[in-house]
Amino acid sequence: MIRIFLLLILIFSTTLTFGQVSRQEKKDGSKPFILGLIDEIHSKELAEKRILNIYLPEGYSQKDTVRYPVIYLLDGSADEDFIHVVGLVQFNSFEWINQVPKSIVVGIATVDRRRDFTFPTSIEEDRKRYPTTGHSDKFIAFLETELQPYIEKKYKTNGSKTIIGQSLGGLLITEILFKKPTLFNKYVIISPSLWWDNGSLLDQKFKIPEGGFTQQTDVYIGVGKEGLTPTAIPRVMEVDANLLAEKLKETKSKSINVYFDYLPQEDHATIMHQAVSNSFKLLYPKGHKE
Repeated sequence: MIRIFLLLILIFSTTLTFGQVSRQEKKDGSKPFILGLIDEIHSKELAEKRILNIYLPEGYSQKDTVRYPVIYLLDGSADEDFIHVVGLVQFNSFEWINQVPKSIVVGIATVDRRRDFTFPTSIEEDRKRYPTTGHSDKFIAFLETELQPYIEKKYKTNGSKTIIGQSLGGLLITEILFKKPTLFNKYVIISPSLWWDNGSLLDQKFKIPEGGFTQQTDVYIGVGKEGLTPTAIPRVMEVDANLLAEKLKETKSKSINVYFDYLPQEDHATIMHQAVSNSFKLLYPKGHKE
């Protein structure tokens, strides 16, 4: 009886508290500030549910015929890169700026980035240090066979697809570019962790798809003053990023534009925001429409 009595008191107190908050919100007229939507997709490839943070541009309406480019953002949780990257997209798509077309942003919330963004490594020390790594194949399959079709079916998209990622996210984007280059048409690779597996990805040959590219492919590679990596086999990140840019340029394909951007005033912790801003200026010619 005592437990039941205490429970009733707790319920009454909680109801009263929320009632006071509700009356206060109604009294002062305050409302939540909403930046986007929280969506969810169940992935068979990953055997889990994934949270998606969605930004829809001003004027977006399911009833209109207007369709929009999509920017896919790795590390897209609310407490990661979603909010500040959406801010850049919104700012650059203002009519008086007109740098980036109004776009949908899909932030993919992180679950285990080491698992999702890395392929298997032959370096035993790194396998022991990061035991969940090596499953990027499943995450790439998720992007290709589940996420993109889901977004294209539910939202008003126009076929233009950009992907943005930093560090291990940059490693994953590079792997996609090498293995499935037509999955996106704009790649924003920032401070890529190409040191993974002692740079084995850089030893692979970038292959032009059979029959060539069906679309123009733009690649931005940004890196700061980052120095040696604290890994089993240290590598200089600036050098690796530059090697990647040169490897892509060596294809001499007219369908690929490669932009290498060295930001010496930024490091691994600070580069993301400035690099994304720079990439918009390079990947979207002023006033360019998609």
